[in-house]
Amino acid sequence: MSNLAHLEALLFYYGEPVGFQKIASTLHIKEPEAEELVLRLQKNLSQDNERGLYCVIHEGRVQLLTKPDTGEVIRHLMKDEFKEELTPASLETLSLVAYLGPVSRPMIDFIRGVNSSYTLRNLLLRGLIDRDMGKGNMYRYRASIPFLSHIGIVDVNSLPEYESYREILRQFEEGQNPKEQKPTEEL
Repeated sequence: MSNLAHLEALLFYYGEPVGFQKIASTLHIKEPEAEELVLRLQKNLSQDNERGLYCVIHEGRVQLLTKPDTGEVIRHLMKDEFKEELTPASLETLSLVAYLGPVSRPMIDFIRGVNSSYTLRNLLLRGLIDRDMGKGNMYRYRASIPFLSHIGIVDVNSLPEYESYREILRQFEEGQNPKEQKPTEEL
């Protein structure tokens, strides 16, 4: 498989802007090669009218986005999303963000075992979570004030068993095995 295919997969996986340095280190190439590769992908996507994606380069970061021509389909999908209740995947992701936030998407993906880009975007659009820039040009997610207000609490510390879950997270981050005793309530 070519580096171009690997680049496209990397950008799809992240679903957020990725810096050239991250691209280069992930693909085991030099940064100038990563920049050339991104320009090649950008050209390929822009010339292929059968593709629904294009590649944006902004302030040293790269992201795959849907082409403006797909706008009607995207608007229809978003409209349908807001009519529906939150899916089990959305509720699971929202719980992780509430209890672990601020938390990166790769950590959420690691815990869930699947790519969470679509779910996080849905939760962002609904105003249930917020994001800010963390370390290494990676977004971190946290519960939003409207979400906390909607469930009737003033901050995440008021979530059931919050301190127990934070202790498990602390132990995990320090490379320790979390205690066998688990919180009594489920998320």
